[in-house]
Amino acid sequence: MQHDSSSSDSSALSVVGIDVSKATLDCYIDPSGKRLALANDDKGIAKLISHLQALRIKLVVIEATGRLHRHVAAELLDANIPVTLVNPQRAREYAKSIGRLEKTDRVDAEVLARFGTGGADHLLLQKRPEKQVELDDLISRRRALVHMRVAEKNRLAEANQPKLAKTQARQLLRLIEQQIQDIDRAIAKLIDSDDDWKRKSQIITSIPGVSTGTANQLLADLPELGDLSRQTIAKLAGVAPLANDSGPRKGLRSIQGGRQCVRNALYMAAFNAMKNCERFKQFAARLTKAGKAFKVVVTATMRKLLITLNQMIKTNTVYEPKSFSLKPAFSVPNT
Repeated sequence: MQHDSSSSDSSALSVVGIDVSKATLDCYIDPSGKRLALANDDKGIAKLISHLQALRIKLVVIEATGRLHRHVAAELLDANIPVTLVNPQRAREYAKSIGRLEKTDRVDAEVLARFGTGGADHLLLQKRPEKQVELDDLISRRRALVHMRVAEKNRLAEANQPKLAKTQARQLLRLIEQQIQDIDRAIAKLIDSDDDWKRKSQIITSIPGVSTGTANQLLADLPELGDLSRQTIAKLAGVAPLANDSGPRKGLRSIQGGRQCVRNALYMAAFNAMKNCERFKQFAARLTKAGKAFKVVVTATMRKLLITLNQMIKTNTVYEPKSFSLKPAFSVPNT
């Protein structure tokens, strides 16, 4: 794809795509077509910000890359430069749609810039408090430990394992369990130290079947809970039914995209709520009686649970099991 930078308007708003790797930052600036290749360190980020502050920046587009993007994104936000994070799969699908099948860091940076100018709605990244980053890291570490625990339990259950292998698996399981307990205590202490988190956790866990673990995951992975509309929060979590129609054909609605970690947490919470909470037990029973498949019932319950939690936090209310209604939440004293 050729780009004529000579015809670009220097006063136009610029959209910047940044491909972030461990060592480098590859940048593409649209519409000028200028490229930058900088080190992904303090000095390189400072050069990037200095260059961008001389331009009229509309948006900087960065792929979500776990921890790699955090530093540059935080520094850009501190410099009051608007940033959005995009799902790598979404960016790759966009690249295919415009015929960019090759994949290099330079190409990816240009694709991200083009994606930012393509008319799609992009949610601007907000500055994250240090406590939120710490909670995210603790939840992420706990999730990794749980996966390790499952793997070791599966190995321990395998037949014909050597005695040494089983002994080591048991020892490792004990260590993993201890580390999970340590993480849980650290998470509880962190949430108790923040009045807003503490209040939200108490509201979330007021629904029978919703555990403290689920509340912690939602606080970390869905901090927007309570701030968005029911439609937006459902789509953000990936539990909104998406249309699949063409002409007279009305296709089956299905869920796609969103945050998988949030859906995983909601699945277990909905499954438990269907057993322990009359509101959701009756909702699931109505769908089952109407002939809906179990998967459809659980997905619908996940969405209803999320929307209910969103409204509860928005209105500062807790769940009242006896009347299946919401009542004003008790105030959380300062600790």
